[in-house]
Amino acid sequence: MEYIYRPKGVCSMQIKFEIDHNNVVKNIRFTGGCNGNLQGVSKLANGKKAEEIITLLEGINCGGNGTSCPDQLARALREAIG
Repeated sequence: MEYIYRPKGVCSMQIKFEIDHNNVVKNIRFTGGCNGNLQGVSKLANGKKAEEIITLLEGINCGGNGTSCPDQLARALREAIG
């Protein structure tokens, strides 16, 4: 199933991703933000279980904002898997 998430407090404007019936995340795509860094995050997270990605990325802070694009991905995944 494909999900679309609107990040808050970061440069990225949208995160799209798919989660299969085993909670494996695929096709992560960020719109906006630091393109090179977000491509790297997407490639590293692709094919991993949502729970593992959440554990790795949750709480990462960028520029004192209290969040970051990786943290927003973790929040999006947590919301998607309930």
